Amino acid sequence: MSELFDSSYGKANVKFLKVKKDPSDPQHQDVLQANVQVLLRGKFDKSYTDADNSSIVPTDTVKNTILVEAKTHNVWPIESFAAHLANHFTSKYAQVEGVEISIVQQLFTRIKLNGKEHPHSFKYDGPETRETSLSYDKATKKLTLSSSIKGLTVLKSTGSMFYGYNVCDYTTLKPTKDRILSTDVSSTWTFDSKKIGSLNDIIQRGQIFDNAYKKARDVTLELFCTENSPSVQATMYNMAEKILKNVDEIATVTYVLPNKHYILFDLGWKGIKENNELFYPSSDPNGLIKCTVGRKGQKAKL
Repeated sequence: MSELFDSSYGKANVKFLKVKKDPSDPQHQDVLQANVQVLLRGKFDKSYTDADNSSIVPTDTVKNTILVEAKTHNVWPIESFAAHLANHFTSKYAQVEGVEISIVQQLFTRIKLNGKEHPHSFKYDGPETRETSLSYDKATKKLTLSSSIKGLTVLKSTGSMFYGYNVCDYTTLKPTKDRILSTDVSSTWTFDSKKIGSLNDIIQRGQIFDNAYKKARDVTLELFCTENSPSVQATMYNMAEKILKNVDEIATVTYVLPNKHYILFDLGWKGIKENNELFYPSSDPNGLIKCTVGRKGQKAKL
């Protein structure tokens, strides 16, 4: 009467902080704090349908593996560590036919004292995170890798417009050529699998992913600040287009941007007729704008 269509299992919320010491100066250190999720796919159907656990790699083993591999191998950048874990699980266990790996990196930057970065003291940059997601199939060698910026909150007090939109009998919004623009950036870029290579290539070529992250973040902040935005839609498209131009290994860029509204207070009751400075943040409802941008002519191939 029933049939198992799909399944995966593993361990989530496996957290660690790793310290990397400079061999020439042990007091000069880097840190990486991460939250890892690993899900396994493969020959596990009987554990669901027949209560036969003989093929299952326990989730506790998955957790132990993540931590041991984090201790014994490089975790910088997180894309390379995700590829290492994928290679490990699919190589070690014959019954594991594929993996889905997600890593969320909490961001710490060095504290500056007297204009100089401290060698081993850091401040937390949350809630912004750097994230990556990797899916790998052992039989087909199909590999999908994407990375993200999440939780980067930005605001500018002018340099944003919105006018010329469709107006109907339900429209109350007034057009403006000067408004506050604020959003929580969620940007995800998917890599071209032909340009990043195999799992082993990803492990060895970590600089590609650090470069992509830096350029995507820099472009996002640069255009947010400098463009006199005609709309969130136009600005996010321009961001994605420039990222594609700057990073050859990226196939598509997706933005999901809430439009966080700031409303002018009506102080007419106090006899204050002109108010262009005092706003209140409206928590909800908010606009939500999404787009995915790829290279021209490649849409049908994705």
